[in-house]
Amino acid sequence: MIIGIVGLGLIGGSFLKAIKNFTHNTVFAFDIKNETVEFAKCMNLVDETLDNKNVSLCDYILISTYPKSAVEWLNENKNRIKKEAVVIDCCGIKRSVCEKCFDIASKNGFTFIGGHPMAGYQKSGFKYSKETLFKGATMILVPKDTKNIELLANVTAFFKNLGFSSVTVTDALTHDKNIAFTSQLAHVVSNAYVKSPRAMVHKGFSAGSYKDLTRVAYLNEDMWTELFLDNKDFLKEEIDCIIDELKKYSDALNNNDETMLKALLKEGKDRKELIDK
Repeated sequence: MIIGIVGLGLIGGSFLKAIKNFTHNTVFAFDIKNETVEFAKCMNLVDETLDNKNVSLCDYILISTYPKSAVEWLNENKNRIKKEAVVIDCCGIKRSVCEKCFDIASKNGFTFIGGHPMAGYQKSGFKYSKETLFKGATMILVPKDTKNIELLANVTAFFKNLGFSSVTVTDALTHDKNIAFTSQLAHVVSNAYVKSPRAMVHKGFSAGSYKDLTRVAYLNEDMWTELFLDNKDFLKEEIDCIIDELKKYSDALNNNDETMLKALLKEGKDRKELIDK
């Protein structure tokens, strides 16, 4: 099997390393930084640079770029992709990508599936990529046709061979609603939390809670700005929700309302217990 990878950042680089180490398939890769591709070649991870001449040979193509760039790449190469190929993007947002890419693929006779690997690291770039990044993670798939069981079975097997423990099949709307809560809101809260004046003088006073809450404050502002704006309707709902909840705690403190504060804390604890069950 020949696999093409577009973008060798954290996710694309990790796919590259996992594919080479776990499946030993042939990989053609492209990155806007050609030196990254050449470095990967020196590591015997890339067989050839993915270009206009060999993209037609690829059986699978993984697009690991920002959303707009993913759509642009697919549109530019739509006439070079063979009919039997399966193209999967790895962007963190699905509506803006899938709507355009489903249309491109349909008009040109190949298959496009929206994808989102639920794995990551607070730092970006090829140097932080690793073959085990996806171990135990979930791969989300957003196919245009959920009835093509054979296709989904093959794609599921492909990703499980790379370390994913499960595959979730959903639609773009459901994906974006859930990701606004599970991922995007977490990044916003973490990023805002470290802006407290206390953050500059906390050394010696922090432990696991601080580390857990601030891990994703260190983010790629270019990528996350694009993701947030592409999903602004659902992300704003989540931000407004947490603002409303935080206001309840603030009011309880202002009013020295021990009963209300205790009730709010118990409500949160009970909700967490219910979710974990």
